Amino acid sequence: MADNSAAPRGYRVLARKYRPSTFDDLIGQEAMVRTLANAFAANRIHQAYLLTGVRGVGKTTTARILARAFNYDLPGRIERPSIDMPELGVHCQAIMESRHVDVIEMDAASHTGIDDVREIIENARYRPVSARTKVYIIDEVHMLSKAAFNGLLKTLEEPPEHVKFLFATTEIEKVPVTVRSRCLRFDLKRIENDRLVAHLEKICALEDVTAEPDALALIARVAEGSVRDSLSLLDQAIAHGGAGGVRIADLRQMLGLSDRGDIVELFKLALRGEVAQALEITARLYRAGADPAEMILELSEFCHYVTRVKISEVALTDPAVAEVERQAAGEIARALSMGSLSRAWTLIMNGYADVKDSPRPLASLDMAIVRIAYAADLPGPEEALRKLSEGGAPPARLAPVAPGSGGSAPRAALAPAPAPVQSLRLVRFEDVVALARTKRDVALLRALEHEMRIVRFEPGRIEFTPTPGAAPTLAAMLGKKLTDWTGERWMIAIAQGATTPTLRETAQAKEEVKRDGAAAHPVVRKVLDLFPGAQIVAVRAPEVAVPEAPPPTDEDVGYVDPHEFDED
Repeated sequence: MADNSAAPRGYRVLARKYRPSTFDDLIGQEAMVRTLANAFAANRIHQAYLLTGVRGVGKTTTARILARAFNYDLPGRIERPSIDMPELGVHCQAIMESRHVDVIEMDAASHTGIDDVREIIENARYRPVSARTKVYIIDEVHMLSKAAFNGLLKTLEEPPEHVKFLFATTEIEKVPVTVRSRCLRFDLKRIENDRLVAHLEKICALEDVTAEPDALALIARVAEGSVRDSLSLLDQAIAHGGAGGVRIADLRQMLGLSDRGDIVELFKLALRGEVAQALEITARLYRAGADPAEMILELSEFCHYVTRVKISEVALTDPAVAEVERQAAGEIARALSMGSLSRAWTLIMNGYADVKDSPRPLASLDMAIVRIAYAADLPGPEEALRKLSEGGAPPARLAPVAPGSGGSAPRAALAPAPAPVQSLRLVRFEDVVALARTKRDVALLRALEHEMRIVRFEPGRIEFTPTPGAAPTLAAMLGKKLTDWTGERWMIAIAQGATTPTLRETAQAKEEVKRDGAAAHPVVRKVLDLFPGAQIVAVRAPEVAVPEAPPPTDEDVGYVDPHEFDED
């Protein structure tokens, strides 16, 4: 790593002071360095290079190192392009300080028009003044106008032998494909957290600054793979800590972040259902200056880390994660199922969207915690069905709250547990059809009735011959859905050559028998004869008629003869 601060000068920020000056100083870009080393060794140097990647991973720095390699010159020793630069050459210092007359750097954000590109094209015809190669470095090249890109195409494809182009951009998709096709493209990667932490430790040693490992891990995590961002944060942390060095507590206060132990505890309380205590933590952190959006974002980061630990305990050795997080993540990963973690992640991210756009962020954060507490630990549909069918309750998630502990009541006290149900048994193929109808799976229901000729059926296994128009994925789809619905594994096999009618064909045959029987009835036959062209569409069973009450008799109503009271 080069320290370019030999000459007396004012304070230089760490990002500039420790900017790499050779390919050996670059970290995390081994694939690109290897490609360039082989190209220079074989004298296969391209005329244009396109460097892309997120902010702070070394695009412009790489361009300057390449410009230095094109023009590396040690009189009497090395007089050809070389990426092996053990010491400063004739042009190296001027190139690194961006003051060499033959290495022209242009910011495309402020030089976007065709006139700026026309100037490059005109000057490219002239040979370099003192160096071997004239190099044009265009930063943020995606901001050039369409006319500027079009004007550059011809020169870019067939430049003079003494000209090289180096382009850098953070938005590669905005660079026209016609330009990309004329360049060698290198995608610079984000720097992994462990390598970034090691880099920060090295710089702290050079600066004689004490730094807590957890503080450097936090800087690496916040920087998100950007070397420049991490060095800027380290610069700020050194100034904030003063003589005390870089400490995790000072760093969290500087960044407005919550204490990581509080975030871990908040995650535990939310998944245990201890809502009251969880909201006390959010209120305390908010009073201490923590941003609600950052709090829930840190919750998401911890949830993601616990999920990684659940998948593989190798994540427990991640040096970019604090020790308190590693210990807690191991315990939580063993206690929670993957389904619970997935639902917690979904609820946290939905809550983040609410908090970020809310006029009352703390209230939105509290409501997100409530949703997590009352929903994240519920079992999934498949797991609940399987457990209930076995006559048992779903497994516990985190340890339940003891009554009188000061937290919310256990969830079992808020609602009675559902009674065990009988195991879902499918003893006939018709039961499978009825289950699909209950689940309202229209596509599968139609396939069951129209596209399957059943050869063999027994609980857990179905063997059938598909009709010519059946979907090729029918067997796999049916097996997956039955396994999900019943909680048991189903084997679905395809046999060839069966002629068993489908359910639809069986139903149609029964309807034909009914229609033929109805047509044979004398009354129906006579009606068909009277109305030529009439057809029997359907045969329905008659509705059961309710017998009407008999008409009232004279005795029922007290009949009176109208002539009984006639006068003589």
